[in-house]
Amino acid sequence: MEQSATLDIETLKITQEQFILASQSLHLQRPGCDAVYPVGLYGWRKRGLYFFLLLLLVTMIVNLALTVWIMKVMNFSVDGMGNLQLNPDGIHLEGISEFVLPLYVSEIQSRRDSMLVFQSEKNVTLNVRNEQGQLTGQLTVGPEAVEAQCQRLEVWSKGGDKLLFTADEEEVIMTTEKFTVTGSEGAVFGHSVETPLIQARASEDLKLESPTRTLTMEAPRGVEVSAATGPLKVSGRKDLQLESTEGEILLDANTIQLGGLPLGVYTASPHQVSQEQEVYEVCVCPSGKIYLSPAESSSTCQAMSNICLWS
Repeated sequence: MEQSATLDIETLKITQEQFILASQSLHLQRPGCDAVYPVGLYGWRKRGLYFFLLLLLVTMIVNLALTVWIMKVMNFSVDGMGNLQLNPDGIHLEGISEFVLPLYVSEIQSRRDSMLVFQSEKNVTLNVRNEQGQLTGQLTVGPEAVEAQCQRLEVWSKGGDKLLFTADEEEVIMTTEKFTVTGSEGAVFGHSVETPLIQARASEDLKLESPTRTLTMEAPRGVEVSAATGPLKVSGRKDLQLESTEGEILLDANTIQLGGLPLGVYTASPHQVSQEQEVYEVCVCPSGKIYLSPAESSSTCQAMSNICLWS
């Protein structure tokens, strides 16, 4: 037992000596011939880096100067740019504005003390589209005409409470109390006209004319033609026909004159008879033609008169 304990102590001593020797070998100084490597940029690399930094600084200064110049020229501010101001309720433009591409807005309004002017070298077109993008209305102001394309055109009064004019594919309606035509040639209608009253201005004549065709006036309850303070003249180149299918024709006046009626008696000198005769009798042929016959003590009307035979 004593011998084995002695061996263990010796082995421990040997191990401690090896540890001390190993630790001393780690603290040995390095030889003085070890190499030193410098760190950094030298030569053309250093000069290139400085040139690049200088170029970048110059570019930043030029960009900053250009930005300041553009802001000064365009008059940039917190509210907008130049004549263009951004407000909470929209965009406010001062002066003349030019739009190269289409402009899409919901409302265009001028100032209270100035008017709104749209100007174009060719035409000004306003388009209205629905949610699907289809064209529902168009107003074009061109050099030759003003064109409106819509389903219904309406013109309202100043207060917006009365409809003055409306037009669609079927009819055109004017609801004004008076429609005045001041042209020297009057108004020309290609088809029929329906109106409750046709009246000329005060101290001016009213003329209804159809130069090449007939003029017809119709009404289910009657047609009244009157002249309150002057004569009423109806003339025609050919026949003048008064016809009543169910009623009668009434001529009511203090004096009724039928001028130019032919004489129904043959004589060698009709002028001599007309000079001597002062009273005539009005005769009617079976065909309805009226002629004059010299009045005597008895009727001189003859059914076989030359006027009736020639009619």
